[in-house]
Amino acid sequence: MTWKGWVILILSVWLIISAFIPGIVTSSTGNLTNFLVVGILMLIVSFPMFKASKGVASGILIFSLWLIISAFISGITGSKGAAMTNALVVGIITLILSFFDKKA
Repeated sequence: MTWKGWVILILSVWLIISAFIPGIVTSSTGNLTNFLVVGILMLIVSFPMFKASKGVASGILIFSLWLIISAFISGITGSKGAAMTNALVVGIITLILSFFDKKA
């Protein structure tokens, strides 16, 4: 198991958990759906990374870019700065890890 796989696994689980934290999500279902769906998809895609698979990085890259883009879509993040921060931080960290994994 690689450390990158563990970090992405932990961030995926965090996205799923953060979808249900009232201080992060807004009253709309945009955040809940976004964080829940992306978290579950990243969780599924990250499992092959435990075997140091290089093909997983492109899937993580796509989800990372979506998180960063969705942070600036007001219909998804609403008026909560915490949702924007959550999406940006997780998106940037996983984006860096996806590029790092392609070189490994």
